[in-house]
Amino acid sequence: MQKYAVVGNPIAHSRSPEIHARFAAQTGIALSYQRLLAPLDAFEAVVVAFFAGGGRGLNVTVPFKEQAFQLCGDRLTDRARVAGAVNTLWQHDGQLHGDNTDGEGLVNDLKRLGWPLVGKQLVIVGAGGATRGVILPLLSAGVASITIANRTLSRAAELVGDLAPYSQPGQLSSCALSSLQGQVDLVINATSASLGADGLQLPESLRYDHAYEMAYGKPSAFLEAARLRGVPVADGKGMLVGQAAEAFRVWHGVLPQLFDL
Repeated sequence: MQKYAVVGNPIAHSRSPEIHARFAAQTGIALSYQRLLAPLDAFEAVVVAFFAGGGRGLNVTVPFKEQAFQLCGDRLTDRARVAGAVNTLWQHDGQLHGDNTDGEGLVNDLKRLGWPLVGKQLVIVGAGGATRGVILPLLSAGVASITIANRTLSRAAELVGDLAPYSQPGQLSSCALSSLQGQVDLVINATSASLGADGLQLPESLRYDHAYEMAYGKPSAFLEAARLRGVPVADGKGMLVGQAAEAFRVWHGVLPQLFDL
């Protein structure tokens, strides 16, 4: 039986074993999938031991995605290289390889929802690693433009500069969160701000057709405000399933069907 796992700290809350068990049942692939708790100072040792013990594939969650990226050297997919983080590991010829399936997971879920991407204008709120990880798959899905909005404009501008080589002229832009205005097709919140006490307030001058919250499991002020506007909303549970499906495809060569958690 093929051996897989997800590693993180903390890890007891992870639903990845449940998700991959359902994918295995769909596809008829016999596998085991467990949770691995890695000490904060011993991530590499846990990875080495897992593959030395016959492991075939390893998912990586917080706080180890950047460390996983470093362990792979130059054996990275383009989307992992752009993201600067790895959430999916495997070995080939005894060497560790890495991918980042988060962005493809988002795209998979948006397609499942029936929200079109080709030719659409998007706003992503936040200029951190979560945003960096989804830009390339969204561009590959055919979006017309992405505006990265952040409370600190300089961080958004820096991220746009980093990602410019992977986009067409004018496809990426930056904006201060308070300056957002006009009409867009989709707003994606890639920050945790809407889950805190102060919430996330978008300017009334911004109008949008759909709202997506990457986080899940807690009330979201961002999604509640969108509901009050009559805008269709979704949270990141579908992205969680979508990124797991893409990792499953990387390992097994088959993309399983998505489902609601």
